[in-house]
Amino acid sequence: MRIMKIGILSRNANLYSTRRLVEAIEAKGHEAQVIDHLKCDIVIEQDNPTIFYKGENLSGLDAVIPRIGAQVTFYGTAVVRQFEMMNIFSAVESQALVRSRDKLRSLQILAKAGVGLPKTVFTNYSKEVDKLIDSVGGAPLIVKLLEGTQGYGVVLAPTKKAAQSIIEAFHSMKARVIVQEFIKESKGADIRAFVVNGKIAGAMKRQGKEGEFRSNLHQGG
Repeated sequence: MRIMKIGILSRNANLYSTRRLVEAIEAKGHEAQVIDHLKCDIVIEQDNPTIFYKGENLSGLDAVIPRIGAQVTFYGTAVVRQFEMMNIFSAVESQALVRSRDKLRSLQILAKAGVGLPKTVFTNYSKEVDKLIDSVGGAPLIVKLLEGTQGYGVVLAPTKKAAQSIIEAFHSMKARVIVQEFIKESKGADIRAFVVNGKIAGAMKRQGKEGEFRSNLHQGG
């Protein structure tokens, strides 16, 4: 068996998820290297794309596993894109990273693929707030910041009046939001499925803590 050298793009080698990836790679007999992507320098040159890490040419990698935080999406995806230009396999493509950080684009892709979704409305700061609310079936409904992550910027509006106030407040700050139908039957739970080559390779159920409609891990789910 050929020993592969696999880079893990992570800002913190001590994170549990990063340590587990290192353990899994080494358990298979391969070599793991944790790389802080914010310390990578990208050199763009015709027929010779390179990356320097801490002053040294980063070469010899067979693959990379991106662990790019939402706050550094722009630079992180640029680094992944550079690895792709160097013909180094990435477990997550740069384009997929960009799409996953755009809630609206993600919903459009899922809808096109025939995946069932809560009814969602997005507008350019429309003043027709009542029509927005009615379009998703009325209150209760969910208002989400387009750039929010980890459950932050997600608000449950229990009444139409509350929904009007929340949407108008976000619009007054020029904050882009999506308005979604509230699925009461979910009872604060959702299922995350990991799809590989069109097949579900694994799944997990996230359950919000009592009294919480959000199931995000960062919100106690």
